[in-house]
Amino acid sequence: MATILLAIPPAKIAHFKAIIESYDNLATLRTHDPRRHHLMLYFEPALRPEIDALLSDLAAEFEIVRLA
Repeated sequence: MATILLAIPPAKIAHFKAIIESYDNLATLRTHDPRRHHLMLYFEPALRPEIDALLSDLAAEFEIVRLA
């Protein structure tokens, strides 16, 4: 299982989660640190190109910050 840690403004998390979940079996989104609004995206390593493309497309709208 591969992961990406993200930070998204709280007001945009529900909409972002709905979009991620609309892609069947692409990824699972979980709260990693609720105080900082950090989210962990879990996905199969083979799907990394699709995940990276989706995050790039959504980055500006959702103010996505990839964390180390």
